[in-house]
Amino acid sequence: MTDKPTRRQLMRPVQLLGLAFIAAVFAGVVTAVSMGVFQSRFEGQREHALVIAGIVAGITFIVVLVVMALLILAVDPAQVAKTIDRPVLLPPETDAAPPAAPAPPAAPAAPEDDPKP
Repeated sequence: MTDKPTRRQLMRPVQLLGLAFIAAVFAGVVTAVSMGVFQSRFEGQREHALVIAGIVAGITFIVVLVVMALLILAVDPAQVAKTIDRPVLLPPETDAAPPAAPAPPAAPAAPEDDPKP
């Protein structure tokens, strides 16, 4: 047995489906309300808004599900349990001493008063 967490332990399928479902419901409700499901300006507006909201919710569900699954594939399970005590974007630390400051540029030579023939 290994101590590495598996991808299944990282994000269980029920959690993945739940997140996609919540995002889909949110997108469907926003679409339905913005298209006027609670208004009846003309005949068939409510049905049209519900159909469009269902389509948007379905697309959102599928997109969130696929994107989250692809993001989970990008995670290395060994890196999840590893603690990081420094900023992530800095280059990796080495055991060598920090580089010394560069030497100041040499001062320009003073022009000679007596040009040589």
